Amino acid sequence: MLNFAGLLTANPFEDTMPQLAQRVGRAKPSAIMLIAEKAKQLKAAGRDVISFSIGVPNFLPGEHVYAAARESLSHDSGQYGSNRGAEGLLDAFLRHIEALGLTGYGRMNLSIGIGAKQVLYNLAEAMLDEGDEICFAAPFWTTYRDIADIVGAKANILHCGPDQNYKLVPAQLEAALKRKPKVFLFNNPSNPTGMVYTREEIAALADVLVKYPDTWIITDDIYNSMVFDGIGYHNFVHVRPELKDRLVFVDSLSKTYGMPGWRVGFIAGPESVAKAVTTLNSNHITSIPEVITAAAVAALTGPQDVPQAKCAEFAAKRDTVMAALNAIPGVVCPRPQGAFYAFPDISCAFGKRHGEHTITDDVSFCAALLEAKGVACVPGSAFGEPRAMRISYTCPTAQLQPGLDRISQFFAELT
Repeated sequence: MLNFAGLLTANPFEDTMPQLAQRVGRAKPSAIMLIAEKAKQLKAAGRDVISFSIGVPNFLPGEHVYAAARESLSHDSGQYGSNRGAEGLLDAFLRHIEALGLTGYGRMNLSIGIGAKQVLYNLAEAMLDEGDEICFAAPFWTTYRDIADIVGAKANILHCGPDQNYKLVPAQLEAALKRKPKVFLFNNPSNPTGMVYTREEIAALADVLVKYPDTWIITDDIYNSMVFDGIGYHNFVHVRPELKDRLVFVDSLSKTYGMPGWRVGFIAGPESVAKAVTTLNSNHITSIPEVITAAAVAALTGPQDVPQAKCAEFAAKRDTVMAALNAIPGVVCPRPQGAFYAFPDISCAFGKRHGEHTITDDVSFCAALLEAKGVACVPGSAFGEPRAMRISYTCPTAQLQPGLDRISQFFAELT
């Protein structure tokens, strides 16, 4: 049987020589990427595999993005760029966030990075000293805990189960903030659950946040353009503008524009934070390349028909996924309203058997599912919720229903 447990816990540095820094021993490979790679290997070996594992949008940006990149290459200077980001890109991002209702920012409030992941790592380095506390809800994106571990911060994880729709509630936040964490990290829409907070839910949490002025707030909102059902995107500063002085908004081109490989992430926040991140850029990455900058500007300022069409497509795929999951006895899945994930509670399968395999937990479930049916999903324990698994439904439409049918068949065959 495939061994996912080893993938999720393996540390490739544990047997290296002791002169490496301790923080390297705390670093772990991305569980999502490891499982996606395992699915690729099986497919290359001739297995019929449908992957619901990796969270990539699986579409390409509009032709105007490529045209801008080609034009940039024709007059490339070959020089270093700004540590903060080129002025044209900063201005394009300002217009982008103004359209989201995030107003009153200038270039000095911004900084650009190599994707949202690198931006978040810079923020952790800028805000968290060894032993400081950061709190965030579970289920969480895997990198949150990994970054906290690497910088030596203490993660206070606030568990939000399917009984509360995987959403943080004010009482939980209040209890966490009484511990005086240095940072509160918030993800909306959510990876891995696809849940989206309503304006009323955001307002209730913001009412708690205003009472604890010593805590930084980071909102990782990279799926803000992928919201369904007319629910809309809402940020804490929309309802409590006074939070702006200690709130950092994180965004990315990856999901909205189908550009994960281009690696462009942004922050908007207080000048002191943007300056700190820019200083770290000067030591980490220097700048993003001219050609990437040109493509990013084109994505932000050009036609928005591709991301709008894809948002509608993902909403329709969400409906297909939910119809299949709701038909499986015992499976519980709060209805996602954004991103491109579903996060069903599969604990009804624990203790049962599929063929020769006993399902003891989420890891053994996903391993058996991949081996028996050729469907790759990520165990929920990678996201801090071991009763569930993540389904990323960005695969080609022709593969979606067959993959869901295989999951349904797998459940039906459990004894």
